[in-house]
Amino acid sequence: MEVIQVADPEEAGRCAADLIDDFEPRVLGVATGATPQLLYRQLVTRRCLTRSTILCLLDEYIGLPADHPQRYRHAIEEQLGDPLGLEVIAPDVDATDVQVACDDYEARVDAMGGVDVQILGIGRNGHIAFNEPGTCFDRFTHVAELSAATRADNARFFNSAAEVPRYAITQGIGTIRRAKRIVLIATGDSKARAVAAMLDGPISIDLPASALRDHRDVVVIADAAALAMRAQRETRSCGTA
Repeated sequence: MEVIQVADPEEAGRCAADLIDDFEPRVLGVATGATPQLLYRQLVTRRCLTRSTILCLLDEYIGLPADHPQRYRHAIEEQLGDPLGLEVIAPDVDATDVQVACDDYEARVDAMGGVDVQILGIGRNGHIAFNEPGTCFDRFTHVAELSAATRADNARFFNSAAEVPRYAITQGIGTIRRAKRIVLIATGDSKARAVAAMLDGPISIDLPASALRDHRDVVVIADAAALAMRAQRETRSCGTA
């Protein structure tokens, strides 16, 4: 697991875009929320993704109307898919049988040869995607119940915490770990405890992001605030070998 320290969220976006550009992914796994938005602006500005690139959604809420602005598919289409004319695929959260929808989505990702580069953030409790503490590392796409902490963190995107859905379809940790490269972005002091545990603590289902430690190609891009609580270990700056 390589750690790159950056000065601020803007540099994090530029650095992540460099890594994606170098890899030239055919299937790009995309996360939503505030963390990757600066990265997506970089990708749109650079236009480094080919028109054949497929954007593969990491997770999606269950229970929101199809036209709700907080549906993650809409966010990715607006931020990245539509500006670059790229296809976005997402789990069918409107299906009558959501478990079948999970299996279908897992099969679709697998049929494409898996994700080439997966973009991730990290939750304050160490979750990745909607894999909350206690999720088995070998689990594939599934229905996840969001923790109270995750719903509270996401409430800023809604009118109130009560509007945040309780369930989502998410790629499982097993699915995420099959990606060829993983780029995790973390900025701000609210992520410091989770980042330190991910990098230096025990590998445990109590900290889902720790499952990434034995992946062959993981790059963590973080600012000083997000790295403030970890032990002093070697890092490099963005753009250095």
